[in-house]
Amino acid sequence: MGLKRNSKGELVEVTPLRSRKGSIYIKGSKEKFKISRSKFSNFLDCKRCFYLERVKGLKDPGMPGWSLNSAVDELLKKEFDELRKQKKPHPYVIKHNLKFIPFEHEKMDHWRNALTGGISFLDTNTNIEIHGGLDDIWFDQDKEELVVVDYKAQSSNEKVETEPYLSNIYHFGYKIQMDIYVHILRKMDFKVSDTAYFYVCNGEKSYDKFDDKLNFTTTLVPYKTDTTWIDREIVEMKKTLDSDTVPEINKSCEKCMYLSTGKDFI
Repeated sequence: MGLKRNSKGELVEVTPLRSRKGSIYIKGSKEKFKISRSKFSNFLDCKRCFYLERVKGLKDPGMPGWSLNSAVDELLKKEFDELRKQKKPHPYVIKHNLKFIPFEHEKMDHWRNALTGGISFLDTNTNIEIHGGLDDIWFDQDKEELVVVDYKAQSSNEKVETEPYLSNIYHFGYKIQMDIYVHILRKMDFKVSDTAYFYVCNGEKSYDKFDDKLNFTTTLVPYKTDTTWIDREIVEMKKTLDSDTVPEINKSCEKCMYLSTGKDFI
């Protein structure tokens, strides 16, 4: 959270409510309601905050993007896109004795654009469309199935290893993200591997100086996805959206407790 400014750097009044009607749920509407992968994750974190945003239209405070992470993502996509054209595996994939090549599809750029595209499916039981933009898809030449890949850029003194990485409490959302991507692609009638991969690029801090470059060590972290919970939670999300009552405060939610406690001082 911070002060809102216009392009000239001048302070402007914050509009706390959403103006785009398509982002606000209307009970009884026949129109499908779109929920992004990240908003689905928000529902799992805190039903109250999700309800206030999606039903009441309360706008979540914005925050700037992670430009360094975005740069790594962009460069990796260029790197794998070149191999995609050549139908060749990445040297790092070969090093791990995996028969994966970047998956080629005419809609790949669309699927990777979370804002204007993404992969999606409509849950006909709830009329909710789940969508999200993924980083990459590889093709397993042996099993003839798709493999979901997510690029992760970080900088840690700890060596990246599978078990510690996946058990890290701050990476719980990463696994939810992968579950949802795999589920969506299967709903789109693709054969998808249970195992997805985090392509982790760890910025090294052990060097004596910066010298106009940042060195990364790459690690491929396999994750056995679990999609069994998703359909059930979509139904629960629909129940929450249809409720006439705001969900109770989640005492483990920092935003809930901040807003609730703040009222005591007014």
